[in-house]
Amino acid sequence: MSESTVVVGPDRARPGGSTAPARPTRRRRAPLLARLRRDWQLLAMVAPGFVILLVFSYVPILGNVIAFQDYNPYLGDNPWQAFVHSNWIGFGQFQLLFEDPAFWDAFRNTLAITAFQLVFFFPLPILLAIMLHNLLSSRLRGFIQTVVYLPHFFSWVLVITFFVAMLGGAGLLAQTMRDAGLQPWNVMTNPHTFIVLVTVEAVWKDVGWGTIVFLAALSTIDQSLYEAAAADGAGRWRRLWHITLPGLRPVIVLLLILRLGDALSVGFEQFLLQRDAVGRQAAEVLDTFVYHFSIATGNYGYGAAAGLFKAAIGLGLILAANRVAHLLGERGIYSKS
Repeated sequence: MSESTVVVGPDRARPGGSTAPARPTRRRRAPLLARLRRDWQLLAMVAPGFVILLVFSYVPILGNVIAFQDYNPYLGDNPWQAFVHSNWIGFGQFQLLFEDPAFWDAFRNTLAITAFQLVFFFPLPILLAIMLHNLLSSRLRGFIQTVVYLPHFFSWVLVITFFVAMLGGAGLLAQTMRDAGLQPWNVMTNPHTFIVLVTVEAVWKDVGWGTIVFLAALSTIDQSLYEAAAADGAGRWRRLWHITLPGLRPVIVLLLILRLGDALSVGFEQFLLQRDAVGRQAAEVLDTFVYHFSIATGNYGYGAAAGLFKAAIGLGLILAANRVAHLLGERGIYSKS
C-alpha cells in the first residue's frame, strides 16, 4: 500500500500522505412523536404535577387583568362576562395603592422581617448541617435530624399554640416567673419584639427542612479532599473554610436567590393568627394586607394590584441576585446566554 493511501483509524487520506480527522457527523434527532412514545412512562409520571402547576399557577396569571379594572364579580352570569364588562381604569388601582399609608406600613414590615430572617435564619440550616455532618455516630445524627425536622409537618396553628402555651401570659414561662416573685415578660403581645418572635417560630418550624438540603450537598463533597488536607496539616477550621464552604457555595447561592425571589412572601397564616395580639402596625405584611383590604372587603382589583406589585419586585430581586451569582462565578438558577 502506497503512502498516499494510508488511512489511520477514522482519519481520511489526503494526497501526499497527510491525514485529517473526519468531520464529526451530527446525530439526527428522533421525531417528536417517536420521543413521546419512547418516554411515555416518564411523561405519565410528570403529568399530574404539570396539570397542578398549569391550573393553580399559570391559569391564575390571566386574572391579573383585574388590577387594571374596576372589577365587579357580579357583572354577567359568569366570571368571563365579569372580566369583559368591568370598566378599564388603567393604573388607577396602583395610584390608590401607592397613596395608601397602610400599604407602605405593610411593605416596610415585610422588608424588615425578610432582612432580619436572612441574617438570623438563613445561615442556621447551614451551621446545623455542618455540625450533624461531623458527628461520628450515625444513629445520633439520624435522631437529631428527625427531631429538628419533625416541626416542619406542624401547621402554623399548632406552632403558635405551642408558643402561646410556653411564652404566653398564662404559659409555662410566665407561671414560673410569677412563682419566683418576678414580673413575667410580655413576649407574645409585645409589638417591639414581634420580629424576633416570628423569626424564632420560623426557625423552630423550618430549620430542619433546610438542614436536609445542605446535608445532601455535603454528601457530594469528595472525602479524599478532607484526607489530603488533613495529611498536609490543615486543621478543622481550615478544612471547613477551604473545602466544606466552597462545596456548599452553589447550593447556598441557589437557595439565596430563590429566597430573595420570595422575599415579599414572609407568610400568611403565621401573621394572620398573631395580628390581633400585637396590632396591625407590627404584624401587617403584604399577604395579610391583601386579605384584609381586598378579599375581606370585596375590592379584588385593589388586591390584584398589590399582588402584581409584589410579583414585580420579586422578579427584579431574582434577576439581580442571579446577575450577582454570575459575577461570582456561580451558575445561579439559569446560566448566561
